[in-house]
Amino acid sequence: MPSVAVKLYSVFFKLLLKHKLQQRLQMEDAASPFGVTSRPEESTAPANPSFGPDGVATKDIHIDPLTALSVRIFLPDPALDHGGTKPRQAPDLDRRNSYSGACASPPPDHTRRSSYDGPGSQNGNGAAAAEAAATGTYRGYLPSVVDARHRAGRSKKLPIVVQFHGGGFIAGSNTSTANDFFCRRIAKLCDAVVIAVGYRLAPESRYPAAFEDGLKVLNWLGKQAKLVECRMSMGTARGLGFGEVRRSQIVDTFGASTVEPWLAAHGDPSRCVLLGVSCGANIADHVARKAVDAGKLAEPVRVVAQVLMYPFFLGSIPTRSEIKLANSYFYDKSSCVLAWKLFLPEDEFRLDHPAANPLVPGSGPPLKCMPPTLTVVAEHDWMRDRAIAYSEELRKVNVDAPVLEYKDAVHEFATLDMLLKTPQAQACTEDIAIWVKKYISIRGHEFSY
Repeated sequence: MPSVAVKLYSVFFKLLLKHKLQQRLQMEDAASPFGVTSRPEESTAPANPSFGPDGVATKDIHIDPLTALSVRIFLPDPALDHGGTKPRQAPDLDRRNSYSGACASPPPDHTRRSSYDGPGSQNGNGAAAAEAAATGTYRGYLPSVVDARHRAGRSKKLPIVVQFHGGGFIAGSNTSTANDFFCRRIAKLCDAVVIAVGYRLAPESRYPAAFEDGLKVLNWLGKQAKLVECRMSMGTARGLGFGEVRRSQIVDTFGASTVEPWLAAHGDPSRCVLLGVSCGANIADHVARKAVDAGKLAEPVRVVAQVLMYPFFLGSIPTRSEIKLANSYFYDKSSCVLAWKLFLPEDEFRLDHPAANPLVPGSGPPLKCMPPTLTVVAEHDWMRDRAIAYSEELRKVNVDAPVLEYKDAVHEFATLDMLLKTPQAQACTEDIAIWVKKYISIRGHEFSY
């Protein structure tokens, strides 16, 4: 059973959640095409474009001028060879499917890449930040030409993990303190660039706004990759004497587009993993289906796998866990139904809506075309059985779709603020990293479970 502290925190959490839901229901004329991506009452972590003590730099980018859609990029220090995950020190935890085995990590190279106007490892402190603010000088990490040539010799490109936060579509943020901590952990363990999506929240922006934002981020990644190709070809032409080219900007059909330097230097969109937390898992699954429908049109972005962490699935026919655990910890069923009413347009609300139930007929491409899917569920979560049922349907058509079920765990046990540093949360992220590396490794599927 969950600890007494978790039970007490759950009681206050549910009271606060119901209060927020009632407030949102009473909002009039809340619709806004621009939308909002965070709530003022939620604590946020500031972006730090320099490599701090944990070896991860972050930056925020507003990628759509017509909406509030933004992303936070988490870049693990490319000068450090993180290797595989370290052996876990926490006690073994019961799971539905368990596995072991991680590649041995070589000794880390402690020489870091330099940042613009100062060493990256020293620019994360408060004094440097204050000085940068006073002088207006960018003191974050900026890949240089020397770095690019050095990296090309080692073929050092990092896979990309696109992460969608939870919050029942009406709360949460990609820049929240809890989500920032979780994404840093994923970036280090997977040795990948993590892109946390700040999608528009309901009721200001109802369905399909959040789902469209997920697709926009995937399209933005593809556009970035193509801009990098253009930049490289134009740079080659410049070297051959075919004219001077401004490499900082490239003009496309929409005007001047800036190449994102972190993604240009270190991102590999052909190894893209979608990771969704709670309602973010619904968005990730939708984006994966659209990527399957697009096929080669989505290139150079290629979704190689997805991770669904306690997905926010619902249906008209209740499952056993929905009946038995309807009043479970943190998110009870009645509150979640209210959240769906706020998210779906009034004339579209139904429990078997394709956004809520991935197994309704005609909700997307055939399941056999879906990418490998890892599902994480908690023992004390009323949404557990429907997530397991979806995974079972995927396995019936030979999709690699294991399930990890954690004993004595609750909904959002690996991503909620008070539970982030528990052994179960650490174990979950390590298990995710082990499985994901089967599909993002450039050497093939050398991991097993």
